[in-house]
Amino acid sequence: MRNKVWPHHALTKFHAIVLTIVLAIVAIGTPIFFAVHQAQKQGMDAAKDRALLYAYDIMQRSDKTGDQIDLGIARLLADHQSEPCNDHALEVMREIDLNSMYIQAIGFVKDDTLVCNSLGIPGLALGQRSFTTNKQVSFRTDVQFSFAPKDRFIVVERDGFAAIIHKALPLDISLNDADVSLAIFSAYSKSALTSQGFIDPTWINRLGDKQENAFVDQGRVVALVHSKHYLTVAIATVPVSYADSQIEEVAHLLVPIGLLSGLVVVLAIIYLARVQLSLASLMKTALRRKEFFLLYQPIVDLRTGKFVGAEALIRWRRPVGEIINPDLFIPMAEKSGIIRNVTRYVLDTVAEDAQGLFGKHPDFHIAINLSHEDMQSHETAVLLQAMKKKLNAGPKNIQVEATERGLVDIALAKEVITEIHAQGIKIAIDDFGTGYSSLSYLQMLDLDSLKIDKSFIDTIGTEAVTGQVVDHIIKMSKDLKFEMIAEGVETETQAEFLRNHGVEYAQGWLFGKAMSMESLVEKLELQQNT
Repeated sequence: MRNKVWPHHALTKFHAIVLTIVLAIVAIGTPIFFAVHQAQKQGMDAAKDRALLYAYDIMQRSDKTGDQIDLGIARLLADHQSEPCNDHALEVMREIDLNSMYIQAIGFVKDDTLVCNSLGIPGLALGQRSFTTNKQVSFRTDVQFSFAPKDRFIVVERDGFAAIIHKALPLDISLNDADVSLAIFSAYSKSALTSQGFIDPTWINRLGDKQENAFVDQGRVVALVHSKHYLTVAIATVPVSYADSQIEEVAHLLVPIGLLSGLVVVLAIIYLARVQLSLASLMKTALRRKEFFLLYQPIVDLRTGKFVGAEALIRWRRPVGEIINPDLFIPMAEKSGIIRNVTRYVLDTVAEDAQGLFGKHPDFHIAINLSHEDMQSHETAVLLQAMKKKLNAGPKNIQVEATERGLVDIALAKEVITEIHAQGIKIAIDDFGTGYSSLSYLQMLDLDSLKIDKSFIDTIGTEAVTGQVVDHIIKMSKDLKFEMIAEGVETETQAEFLRNHGVEYAQGWLFGKAMSMESLVEKLELQQNT
């Protein structure tokens, strides 16, 4: 039988069809394959992020509980250690109880009995201690009282005084998912202080020396977060099925698109990647990964030329080394609603960077920028107080700066300003002259100092039309008895003008660029020794 000979054009057409089919399969199959793979990764990352979010949420409540216990017991120890149950001590106990969100009662302990307390029920039996830490803080982790037989409580005791916490309170957060398990563990005893749902006690051993960890075990996505302030670990878990559902949703979306058109799939993946890598999303991840850091720009006394303070300035360095301009990411943080997270990050970082600073330089201060949202929140004063406590800072060691835009709601801003002043913290209005503040507006607010914006400092010694604005701002500040700080001073001519016109303080490249805390401390030591 003779071999069949295919015409050349038929072979070419056949090859073209085959090649087209192969390319079509590749064009459609490749994005589908990578989409499914990406869906699996995103689904698991989303589950871990969700579990970490829950863990951080209950850790924040646990830390606030610890802060309230510390402050309450410290107050009783300061005034009533010798007579813990007199009338005034009982009044203070009731006041602490009333003003605390998490403390159910506080009182004096003797022989495992709450002898007197804020509830007015003497002789409450507490039972034996569950454990005592090396700092002599004792815990009773499952206490029942006759006045609430269906409830269980944690009792934290130190130096004879104890606070009662309902076991459910640290875990009382809003849950958007079903079958979520939560717990607060003691890092000292490796045992649960409070929990809900299934928690394997061996999970705590997988945290090690890390601040956080997330992993999959026993069909659960597990997240652990260690407190920065206490010997406690928050644990949160969600079912692995949460990740599976995320994977299924993405796969069902992308596979039909890939079947319709490889090009559409590619464009869809590019779009999803852009959404995933949006600046706001990157910022949330960067905060968790601690990609942000602080530099400190010196503030000098124009009369002496010495450093008297420094402004904390946040910077963002991506893992590849790229530095992102604050003028880009700060507005994005405000727009996306995460600016208060940025402020918390700054406060935590200052608390770490400036450890021991004020012990050696008691007259030095750190200035911290507050956002519009910070000046509209009563939590701001609480966060500042916590930072001061960590730094052992005095009344003059911390100052804050608020923009004119942050003071729009005058009534609420005045309340927040009063709360901040109660901590002994001075408040400056930042970038003054760039907004719409008037003399009457400023008189309504109990501010301490005013920062003259760099745009006006630049006009000193020039023929600019706005050159007279600096004189006006200085006169208005003197009328209001504000201290003045000039920003962006770059020449001796500018410094001399400001000095001659009674401006007390300045910052800018003439005196020093923003620097690390290590460099700042070196310069302070040199200044102190000269």
